[in-house]
Amino acid sequence: MSREIDYGNLMHDAMRGLIRNVLLDVAAHGLPGNHHFFITFDTAHPDAELADWLSDRYPGEMTVVMQHWYDNLEVTEEGFSVTLNFGDAPEPLYIPYDAIRTFVDPSVEFGLRFEQQEGEEEDADAPAPALLQEHEDELEVEEETPKDAEIVSLDSFRK
Repeated sequence: MSREIDYGNLMHDAMRGLIRNVLLDVAAHGLPGNHHFFITFDTAHPDAELADWLSDRYPGEMTVVMQHWYDNLEVTEEGFSVTLNFGDAPEPLYIPYDAIRTFVDPSVEFGLRFEQQEGEEEDADAPAPALLQEHEDELEVEEETPKDAEIVSLDSFRK
């Protein structure tokens, strides 16, 4: 019987714990300085909760920004809930940690990327997800995520 250490899943667990700890600090003390987060998540995840119009508009994944305005941030062991403003319409979201695909704080060039698990396939023909960014209660749509952030990839740990 051969046993192997699953470094990929261990790293994912550690990275999710890091996100949880960061969000716990933000929930208790607010966002410090210029810190803000771009969080891309799987909108089709069975435990993700978002308004129907958002899941219709972003059926695969979407990126939200926690920066100028957010409310009701609650962090649990399995995920977090937050209310964000989408064009002057506050919308509550629940994002499980295992639905997160990327977590980026461009103010310090930090980023995490969760690779797709085996059995999950990305649609190569699907358009890149739009980036929802809030600025003083206005909704802006950008076509890509920030390029300055360093992304940590787990490809080198996978067989």
